[in-house]
Amino acid sequence: MSATDTLVRCPWSVDSQIYRDYHDQEWGRPLHGDDALFERLCLEAFQSGLSWITILRKRPAFRLGFAGFVIDRVAEFGDADRERLLADSAIVRNRAKIDACIANAKVARELDTGLDELLWSFAPPRRPRPREIGDIPAVTPESTALAKELKRRGFRFVGPTTAYALMQATGMVDDHLSECWVDSRHTCLG
Repeated sequence: MSATDTLVRCPWSVDSQIYRDYHDQEWGRPLHGDDALFERLCLEAFQSGLSWITILRKRPAFRLGFAGFVIDRVAEFGDADRERLLADSAIVRNRAKIDACIANAKVARELDTGLDELLWSFAPPRRPRPREIGDIPAVTPESTALAKELKRRGFRFVGPTTAYALMQATGMVDDHLSECWVDSRHTCLG
């Protein structure tokens, strides 16, 4: 952050430039598009048990390894792709998460309404922004319902906490603190 940058941000975003950029340009802004939402779904699953900054640093490699997270392309991945990803030290090499991403692409490809419509159907009504970090839940009734529906349809590695993190990241909920400068009502360009 430069000496002239006096913007008030959510506290989690101030420790590094990669966090600030993600916070300022993406996090909490409404995101649409099946492939863009599929990427976020996969990245949130890969983040489980790790720090988010690890995923952000590896994001370009994830995009390369997972064919830009184009659902139709990832759904066609086979054993050779799985082994290629498991050998790729530039990403998180977790077999269960890699398999989940591939399996989730197959499920997403078969959705009759599309991933965008399915995910956004669980977005709660807009509520006031939280005043402090402690006011932000880890799970909500909506994220629990979303996780249950995703599991029912065959998606993997998306529990209620991961579903809520997805909702935060894609602007289904606005958990920027009330003092934060970001106006998250504007759509992210993905």
